[in-house]
Amino acid sequence: MSLKPQPADVFEARHNAPSAADQAAMLRTIGVASVAQLIDETVPPAIRLPRALDLPAALSERAFLAKFKQIASQNQVFKSYIGLGYHDTTLPPVIQRNILENPGWYTAYTPYQAEIAQGRLEALINYQTMVIDLTGLEIANASLLDEGTAAAEAMHMLHSQTKKKGAHKYFVSEQVLPQTIDLLRTRATPVGIELVVGDHREADLSGPDFFGTMVQYPAADGEIFDYKDFIAGAQKENVFVVMAADLLALTLLMSPGELGADVCVGNSQRFGVPMGYGGPHAGFFSCKDQFKRVIPGRLIGQSIDAAGNKAYRMALQTREQHIRREKATSNICTAQVLLSVLAGMYAVYHGPQRLRQFAINTHALAQTLATGLHQLGVEQTNEFYFDTLNLRLESAELQQAVRQEAEARGLNFRYFGEVRVGLSLNQNTELHDVADILDVFGKVLGKETEKPAPLEEVELLAPAGLARTSEYLTHPVFNTHHAEHELLRYMKQLENKDLSLAHSMIALGSCTMKLNATAEMIPVTWAEIGGLHPFAPVEQAKGYAQIFSDLQAWLCEVTGFAAVSLQPNSGAQGEYAGLLAIRGYHEARGDHHRTVALIPASAHGTNPASAVMAGMEVVVVKSSEDGNIDVADLKAQADKYADKLSCLMVTYPSTHGVYEETIIEICAMIHAHGGRVYMDGANMNAQVGLTSPAIIGADVCHLNLHKTFCIPHGGGGPGVGPIGVVADLAPYLPGHAVVPVEGRSSGAVSAAPWGSASILPISYAYISMMGGDGLQRATELAILNANYIKARLEAHYPVLYTGSHGRCAHEMILDCRHFKKAGIEVEDIAKRLMDYGFHAPTVSFPVAGTLMVEPTESESKAELDRFCEAMIAIRKEIAEVEAGRADAKDNVLKHAPHTAATVLVHDWTRPYSREQAVYPLESVRANKFWPSVSRIDSAYGDRNLICSCTPIEQYVDHEEELVQADKGPSY
Repeated sequence: MSLKPQPADVFEARHNAPSAADQAAMLRTIGVASVAQLIDETVPPAIRLPRALDLPAALSERAFLAKFKQIASQNQVFKSYIGLGYHDTTLPPVIQRNILENPGWYTAYTPYQAEIAQGRLEALINYQTMVIDLTGLEIANASLLDEGTAAAEAMHMLHSQTKKKGAHKYFVSEQVLPQTIDLLRTRATPVGIELVVGDHREADLSGPDFFGTMVQYPAADGEIFDYKDFIAGAQKENVFVVMAADLLALTLLMSPGELGADVCVGNSQRFGVPMGYGGPHAGFFSCKDQFKRVIPGRLIGQSIDAAGNKAYRMALQTREQHIRREKATSNICTAQVLLSVLAGMYAVYHGPQRLRQFAINTHALAQTLATGLHQLGVEQTNEFYFDTLNLRLESAELQQAVRQEAEARGLNFRYFGEVRVGLSLNQNTELHDVADILDVFGKVLGKETEKPAPLEEVELLAPAGLARTSEYLTHPVFNTHHAEHELLRYMKQLENKDLSLAHSMIALGSCTMKLNATAEMIPVTWAEIGGLHPFAPVEQAKGYAQIFSDLQAWLCEVTGFAAVSLQPNSGAQGEYAGLLAIRGYHEARGDHHRTVALIPASAHGTNPASAVMAGMEVVVVKSSEDGNIDVADLKAQADKYADKLSCLMVTYPSTHGVYEETIIEICAMIHAHGGRVYMDGANMNAQVGLTSPAIIGADVCHLNLHKTFCIPHGGGGPGVGPIGVVADLAPYLPGHAVVPVEGRSSGAVSAAPWGSASILPISYAYISMMGGDGLQRATELAILNANYIKARLEAHYPVLYTGSHGRCAHEMILDCRHFKKAGIEVEDIAKRLMDYGFHAPTVSFPVAGTLMVEPTESESKAELDRFCEAMIAIRKEIAEVEAGRADAKDNVLKHAPHTAATVLVHDWTRPYSREQAVYPLESVRANKFWPSVSRIDSAYGDRNLICSCTPIEQYVDHEEELVQADKGPSY
């Protein structure tokens, strides 16, 4: 017997789910002989890549993890006292293991289908409540991308709300974090806002020009200012006030709400989330109630379900970019849900007393350090401070000597000006750390240091009247789960309410819910990845430098572009950065008048919103009857705006799941009129290895690493949206004020220089383990899976658009509009799918009344069949209504989803059986997922907006009921 050795453990076979037998069966159903034939009939030959991707050979999981450990070990994890919004912290192991490392949490999608997302919606309500309580304001969203982005969103929101006609100036204290000021500059200029930076104590906000102002609390150098008079003076002039605050400090300091602020922003990172060389972290945003209908980002609110039970949902969605498009004041789509959940659960676990104790301990150690430095003769200039000392040394030479000695001991301080040193302590700092810091200065100054003694009691070093007296985190959720068993069970209860990729495929069109392999996720929690401060000296981050360099080179190969920026921390921010690159290019050529962006009517809502934020005028291009861009209308608009044309924004393949064959002609037309082409990379999962943005003629595109390159969606974030550009746009990629990026002239679009750096290893792992051939096969199988679903369902649901050979790309649109005649809405189908154990495809985008289905390459034929059988069964249920055999209003679709409580009622009065309600197919019975609430009343939730935990009074009433019950029965 001859035996043939060959690799037995190939990662590609784990990621690309369809087996050879699956593929053969699917090809027969589709009616083609091979995958190659299917691709030839789907992807236009004019845009096919002339060669295979030139990427490193694929590694096994074991080989990758060994190699990546070597790369990560090049990072030097020093103890960080740099501060500036990033602090060392500890994520409790129970939260790390059961949320961060749990696919039940990290593989879920944004909770648009709220009935099967009650767990993370409750976790987000907890987060919002935490932010509301600590900041003292009335409403908070469920996170923004980072502190700098939150500050910029506040500026834009207030600019849109000012009643001072023509006001265009925004005053920013020079003590605001430098990376925030950098991002504010980036965001202000395109929309005509003039940023004025200076000392808030000398600011004159009188007159008609100023609409808003921003201060930092505590300030960037650590000083605690009393802003009460400043805020009152600003508001007397009808100037809105934003405070950027530190959540831990707010456990000891009077809240921004009590000080009179209109908005509070910041970073919740120090509530248990590793620094991660800059992210991801959940930026927070709270404000007065008057702004609730314009607040950016996701807003979670309470409502009721069909049975009258409390339920959570995303509230006031008409504020968001996918509804308002070019009229939106924000382009925020992806936020930081997973990071919000971590920070909120940190507060749930520790509770108000322990959080306050963290703050007291940190403050006491800062005072101990200040005393020790004073004894050494070192000048500390902050009169009032929480955790940060501002040292003024005698010379620049002394500053350099301190730096050399500190780094030799593995310590990072902040060095600014010629003689300044900043020291920011954190909740992980201990007394021996203070001794180590003092030893640095003692050694440099040639003085003996005394071992610091712990302080038994300290007075808060804050201005008179700024000590916090108001309560916070009083809700039972923050005062119940302090034992690990209690928290473990609470987190599991929440997890069990949510449907994720751990349960079934999530075929959301334009969202690419593919496998997030465990091997890809493992490095995220390594100390070498999570422990670095984003402003640490770059020579300490050689491992990250290799990750960035390799990943940029690989993404250039995939896109065909000359340069890539990894800074944008969402797809929408990638869009914005790409449009700024185009804007910078035109302005450098003197073409300041080129401000028109042509955008197809079918574009993602972020496209027009991003264009407006980039200072562009949006002109909508019509779609033809076949769903494609109307080339005649595009030409007419390009001719009309020839002198003003900045760019075309186009998604490819199109948002309706077709490779438009005129794409090269379209791009050439824009170039002929002096414009550039921005390609939305949402559908790159249908391009990799087969075609590329460069080949079709695009000049810039963003990539959703949380779609195409396997970063999990996290229930609504984090995401990464790097952009690739052609050579002449490369100089206009994002830069950074604190850590300069060589050759970049544009301002920052994210607070950190490399955005959400700590999750880039996920995409690095995916590309490393797939290799070029594996990536191409992933694209081919995504197309195969989509066309298989199309072949199985098109007899039951019309497929709205196809290519010239009748094929779809990686997704398709199922037309459900004709069911409306029978009273069945597309929402009814979406909710009924929950009873079959599935999350609905994308509802009513890009065409109202439709479902857009994208299966990805990571689903097996068995799972595709299970989904198809559910859809076919639902079609039969619709037919019952159409034929009059089921009532148009009282039927199994209208009452979906069905909870266990619904079907366990004693008197079942519905005109269908309980079994039909919850076990519509035999396959459902074996692995039933139970929605935790019935259909939610969205209108009720918007009319009665509650965006924090249920008032404590309701819990008190419930406790009284329990006390009465415990008294025993009465006879």
